[in-house]
Amino acid sequence: MKKGQESGTTRQMIMTLLKRKGALTIGALAEELGITEMGVRRHVLQLEQESLAKTKVVRQAMGRPLHIYSLTEQAEDYFPKSYHNLALELLRELDHESGAGAVNVLFEGRRRRLLAQYAPMMERASLEDRVAELSSIQNAGGYMAEWEREADGSYVLREYNCPIRQVASQYRKACECEQSLFEELLDAKVTRSECMAEGGGCCRYSIMPKPTDKTSPKGLN
Repeated sequence: MKKGQESGTTRQMIMTLLKRKGALTIGALAEELGITEMGVRRHVLQLEQESLAKTKVVRQAMGRPLHIYSLTEQAEDYFPKSYHNLALELLRELDHESGAGAVNVLFEGRRRRLLAQYAPMMERASLEDRVAELSSIQNAGGYMAEWEREADGSYVLREYNCPIRQVASQYRKACECEQSLFEELLDAKVTRSECMAEGGGCCRYSIMPKPTDKTSPKGLN
């Protein structure tokens, strides 16, 4: 096993032990893993630097204080989650009890909330600046977005990851609301030519300025 692989495995094992057993000392971790305390300490200090582990000093009646290590809230992101399964179950239950209309109301409510949150960032900005800002917003949400300007003055926005893909695959209203949100935020015509929820390699949006849009891309008069 390569050194990098071994390091990654030891790190994962430390995090798993702290997850399963709670706060532990360096000595306890070393005993569980069957490696030296020096080796464990190096990994734990690295986890601390990355804000994935924290230490608490416990004073004893006799002897040196104990340094006990545990995981931080940030470390929770490194463990499997099934949020999409829960979301799907709740949506199916709502669909069963109240019908598709009630599900659509939820997605529309989410669209309105996001619009109110992000619209102020787009005020008095050119279309190009709005596209760039939207790409940053989507990246912050884990969508792995990128954009580019086409020769005809239009723009293309691509998303290579969809955090709600499992939900969108069964409830296409999610995709409809995203496209509508983009149109409202950008104040432009937005068309989707590829969608991951339909088996595409990415979600691809073409963005055209509205005929009445008086803003100009950067560098154009």
